Amino acid sequence: MKESDLLISHHDGVFSVKVAGRANFEYAVPLRELAKSSNEFRCFRIDLGDCVAMDSTFMGVLSMIGLKSRRCNATVELLNANDTLKKLLRDLGVSKLFTFTEGSDPDAPQWSASDGNATRNDMLTTAETVTEAHQTLVEADSSNAARFDQVIEFARQDVERLKNREKED
Repeated sequence: MKESDLLISHHDGVFSVKVAGRANFEYAVPLRELAKSSNEFRCFRIDLGDCVAMDSTFMGVLSMIGLKSRRCNATVELLNANDTLKKLLRDLGVSKLFTFTEGSDPDAPQWSASDGNATRNDMLTTAETVTEAHQTLVEADSSNAARFDQVIEFARQDVERLKNREKED
């Protein structure tokens, strides 16, 4: 992931995110951290116009944001998602968490590159992100359990292994 592939802006309770390229687990880590640290917001706008693909971890983090927005009466707008991306989200039963719109971000954000490099090499954070993202996909739609139970179990095992390794060091 290049720093310019995930851009983030915040102004007056509106988070704007711009995603380019293939949105995978590397993109998911800084986005998860943003979601966890954002307790009060009115809107998350995520521009997917330059996004060519998404993996399940990234979609799980999007779903985390979607579920969190429902709890705080906010919205999540996915801007410029192509039909393939919409289908991926629909097939996982999570498209209901988002409003799909076309066009530019009305707040014209001042972009800054995400600090993806700070967490990219942290294997424990990545494993935790993979686990939580897939658990969220199951929480959002229980039919995803059959798809992701093994992923969740393997990721949990990674988290435990990495935590044990940290204790030994």
